[in-house]
Amino acid sequence: MPDHGEIEKVAVRAARAAGRIHMKRLSHISVARKSNAIDLVTEADREAEAAAIDVLQRAFPAHAILAEESGASPTISEHRWIIDPLDGTTNFAHSYPQFCVSIAYARRGRVQSGVIFDAFKRELFVARRGGGARLNGKPIHVTRTPLLESALLVTGFPYDRRERRRFYLAFWEGFMMRTHGVRRTGSAALDLAWVACGRADAFWEFGLKPWDIAAGSLMVEEAGGRVGNIDGTELDLAGAQIIASNGRLHQQMIDAMSAIRPEAERRHAAMLAETALEGAGNHG
Repeated sequence: MPDHGEIEKVAVRAARAAGRIHMKRLSHISVARKSNAIDLVTEADREAEAAAIDVLQRAFPAHAILAEESGASPTISEHRWIIDPLDGTTNFAHSYPQFCVSIAYARRGRVQSGVIFDAFKRELFVARRGGGARLNGKPIHVTRTPLLESALLVTGFPYDRRERRRFYLAFWEGFMMRTHGVRRTGSAALDLAWVACGRADAFWEFGLKPWDIAAGSLMVEEAGGRVGNIDGTELDLAGAQIIASNGRLHQQMIDAMSAIRPEAERRHAAMLAETALEGAGNHG
């Protein structure tokens, strides 16, 4: 069985290989759509994924891989790599400098190592279960902010945001009224890394995939913070509802989400009713 040091070394090598593609491709980007008009994929996504997978498979040919663009490999193994080759694709497509590669290693379903590399800013975040988290080799820690009212939050909106905009915006509004501010950066992996290194106090988002949060969630935990599902249960990587915090704010985040949700659902239902009425009017 590979040791932690070897896993980490290979993960960093794979992340740097993907990062080189990011920087090479940044000046000439070709964009296509995936599930809808705002779910984008670039040549850099595909090339970065291939470069990362090549490094991982050379080192560990028997390991399974789950990657955003190519999906799950047919390999059956207790060792699995979870890869987002380019988190922040829309940012990248617009040359907005907030994007990264995220690589996590899981054994028997539990993430053991995580690497997030922001090639543009040359920031390499590394976490090892039980071994802490580091940024460019230096230990990082979450903030000590004790109250939501003095916190800075980060969040994002899923790809169904046009269809469910009022639902998501209700949470934005709710937290805007409860905190120092809310930021929306466009990269969930970096949002989590930034909570881990103390640039933000907490993060929430709906609709994320395992590759978006596998490395970042470990990063937050190893930097002294907490992660979980929005309803307060243990984090499910496939659950599509995450809260990450400095720990001190965790219950306050859960309570706030719970308090805001009825209004969010009411606004979404009202929007659906309006849409149905408009549809009926158009056919009338």
